[in-house]
Amino acid sequence: MKKIVTVIGARPQFVKEAPFSKVIRRRFEEVIVHTGQHYDDNMSRIFFEEMGIPRPDVNLEIGSGSHGQQTARILEGVERVLLVEKPDYVVVFGDTNSTLAGALAAVKLHIPVGHIEAGLRSFNRRMPEEINRIMTDSVADQLFCPTQHAVDLLAREGVTENVYLTGDIMFDAVLHFLPRARESSDILRRLGLEDRGYHLMTVHRAENTDDILRFVSILEALRVSDRPVVFPRHPRLKGLMERSEVKAVLRELPHLMMVEPVGFLDMIMLEASAGKILTDSGGVQKEAYYMRRPCITLRDETEWVETVDIGWNVICGADREKISGAIRHFDGGDGGDRERAGSGDTQEKEINDSPYGEGRAAEIIGESIGAYLEGGQ
Repeated sequence: MKKIVTVIGARPQFVKEAPFSKVIRRRFEEVIVHTGQHYDDNMSRIFFEEMGIPRPDVNLEIGSGSHGQQTARILEGVERVLLVEKPDYVVVFGDTNSTLAGALAAVKLHIPVGHIEAGLRSFNRRMPEEINRIMTDSVADQLFCPTQHAVDLLAREGVTENVYLTGDIMFDAVLHFLPRARESSDILRRLGLEDRGYHLMTVHRAENTDDILRFVSILEALRVSDRPVVFPRHPRLKGLMERSEVKAVLRELPHLMMVEPVGFLDMIMLEASAGKILTDSGGVQKEAYYMRRPCITLRDETEWVETVDIGWNVICGADREKISGAIRHFDGGDGGDRERAGSGDTQEKEINDSPYGEGRAAEIIGESIGAYLEGGQ
């Protein structure tokens, strides 16, 4: 049996690993390497438990650090694992430091690399994620693209061989886990929330967490909200929340409900039941679309352009007036979609018509890796 090493380390990668591991273990031996890039229990352990992800075979426990420090430590740690395990193939997801370091470790040892979520571009090279994804795509042997747009972008860069249109593997996860979330999550009751009676916000990108002016501008825009705003606070924000400028704005936002980070089931339940979603997360933008919830993106660009083209996402950056206007007036989608979404009964049939595939990304990726390893690429 061929051996595959899967490198994961951050919350979005755990979500993608759940459907991938389930499929890949039918025909391969899988060794999971957790880099420890996200290590807080609410950002790591809870995902493995509630999504049934196999326990990592190796945890490098890298932790925090500058981009250079973190990437170097992960590179060194993954290399050690690869030298011991001698896998036939390495899989990396997305655009984190774990993604780039895992790919570099493998390619330097002449081990084939598959990049899941390849071909995405923001065209903003100030984003560390943009550099990570460009570099990973440049060394990967197989590139698994979630959208036709991603395939087209790679073609514009001259990359057309071993490029696969798979659909979005996160869509697989949402389709599988949304019914379970509806049955088991009690997050609305615990927080005293009503369906469509609140908005949801997440902030974690460096452009917003490292720039206090941007973060304050985002917070100030929340003044116009006529509903509570639920805000799962990312660990990266801990120091920023203690700044006097931030505290001053928070005192004017009694309707801002800050909570600890939540697991995937609670998160998709919060998304499905929110009035609107404000986020700088690529994954949450897509999940908002899958739930047919209006999304206000707190970045100046997005890789997930389909959500904007379809009309469920509006790009506002950290512009206070744009965000405020979107909170007041942006409803998303066309009239029919709004009527269905507003019913409070989002069902799987309503999220199946998607530019992100049919919820079979993990199956397509598994078949493609199998063909590659058997010499049929």
